[in-house]
Amino acid sequence: MTNSVKTEAELQAEAIETARVLFARPVSFVMGAVSVDQLPSDELPEVAFAGRSNVGKSSLINALVSHKHLARASNEPGRTRELNFFRLNDAMHMVDLPGYGWARASKVAVKKFQNLGRDYLRGRPNLKRAYLLIDARHGLKDVDNEPMDALDKAAVSYQIVLTKADKIKPAELAKVIAATQAGIKKRPAAHPIVLPTSSEVGFGIPELRLEIMQTCGITL
Repeated sequence: MTNSVKTEAELQAEAIETARVLFARPVSFVMGAVSVDQLPSDELPEVAFAGRSNVGKSSLINALVSHKHLARASNEPGRTRELNFFRLNDAMHMVDLPGYGWARASKVAVKKFQNLGRDYLRGRPNLKRAYLLIDARHGLKDVDNEPMDALDKAAVSYQIVLTKADKIKPAELAKVIAATQAGIKKRPAAHPIVLPTSSEVGFGIPELRLEIMQTCGITL
């Protein structure tokens, strides 16, 4: 009788395939909430995506579920001014948070929809993790400190996802990853692993799917 113990690489490949199957299942836009009073029920596990305006949040969500137009991407940074909820296979919610850093809106309007995101983070018991998207070409900037401070204060686990990683050379990407890890080392709510991705070529998307599936405790 042969030994059929699977290697770590084989187990990882199987887990990534399971996550692919999960994210290939039906997904739909639920609603865009403009106040916390409008949030859907919290019976499902949830992950949220935050980041500077034009960092590629919509593109990343679309890449995760292999839909080109589920989340609306825009050439106008700062367009997302609601909490946009997407339901995946009645198993979980993905939430697109308002962008920060730049928006074609008055200061009052900008503060209103950014405060909406903060209120959501503080009061959502089923939120398993926030994914903070950072453009790999630029790395962490001063403007990113405010959302990280808010996540730390709210004690919401968050993980850095580098977007547009295909736009820089591998050696440069490695430096950005190292610098990002150093930048979050002392932050209490930050996950230590930094995930590089590219929505355009699919790099890192299978690994992010698996990370989300495991974080939400979903099994198939």
